[in-house]
Amino acid sequence: MWSSCPRFVAQEQPMAATASFARELGAAVRKMAGNKGTTWYTPHMAAASRAIAERIPLVDLVLEVRDARIPLSSECEQLRNFPSSSRRIIALNKMDLANRSQMKLLNFLQARLRELKRTDHSNYTATIMLLGIPNVGKSALANSLHQVGRISAAEKGRLKHATVSPQPGETKDISSFKIASHPNIYVLDTPGILPAEILDVEVCSKLALTGAISDCFIGQTELARYFLAVLNTSNEYRKWAKLSKTEIDISSFDHKTECSGSSELEKRQKKQYATDHTQDFVVNEVRRTLFEVISSFDGNQEDEKNSVQLIEAQFAAVQKAFHVPLESVDDTCNKVASKLLNLYRTGRLGHYTLDRVLWNSL
Repeated sequence: MWSSCPRFVAQEQPMAATASFARELGAAVRKMAGNKGTTWYTPHMAAASRAIAERIPLVDLVLEVRDARIPLSSECEQLRNFPSSSRRIIALNKMDLANRSQMKLLNFLQARLRELKRTDHSNYTATIMLLGIPNVGKSALANSLHQVGRISAAEKGRLKHATVSPQPGETKDISSFKIASHPNIYVLDTPGILPAEILDVEVCSKLALTGAISDCFIGQTELARYFLAVLNTSNEYRKWAKLSKTEIDISSFDHKTECSGSSELEKRQKKQYATDHTQDFVVNEVRRTLFEVISSFDGNQEDEKNSVQLIEAQFAAVQKAFHVPLESVDDTCNKVASKLLNLYRTGRLGHYTLDRVLWNSL
């Protein structure tokens, strides 16, 4: 559920090879960001940071949106010394906000505001500021709350829309959206903020993998390799075993029986959309391929050299599953990596918590 300042407890350490990938990638991101003229902390982010700091004391509630995949690493730095925990609410995007209706969240916020205002009357105005790192879903949440609030209040008029993009840094200014009437409640959508310097290289790698830091700082191929290192040391891929068994069962039939199991429409769709990695049949083929490559690997994944060999084998296998044509090595790898990252970031290759936490208070 939504909570005020949940406690997180450290969990087990990641496997050595995965941790090594994270450190190397994070160090590369930091090095790239240290080059002259290249940084994630742009002048617009610095200006937004100052504007947010000025407005925080003036709002009634701060709703901090964190990424459920990195609930610790996605903490908003400006709130680390926030003086009043009663005015701070933490929501985990891709968990709380994906699995619960926006109406429930709106009711929760209204109840908290009534507690803070110490009144049951509806003749007051309140403001809620959304804060979080880039690309965590603040604008999408603002749009949803605005739409739900206006519909529930039966208000007429054109709905506003905050710009939503898979790329970080799309929101440039603080915007206000009305989300409730009687009392009047407004939510302030803000630009995503990162620290000017991130000392922990593993935090850098997690922010890059989840899309909070632009892919241009490291490249999608290296990010996809890091994701595969995470996948290979998780239990998520085991859920795809039934896909492999299904393929084995099908292969045991003769060609005529196999063809009769699919309609002509399905065959045409598979032929037409063979290179569209968002199609369910392509996603399932990728899952099956990854499961079989991992399951048949007889090396020691704790060993970094063995881990790299497994990842290279996976790249070669999923290239065929994605129907990516063989071109130059770099072009082929980049196309495969782009599709893998998209499926990971949209949750279609499983859900992973990269931070070492326990969810005992959520």
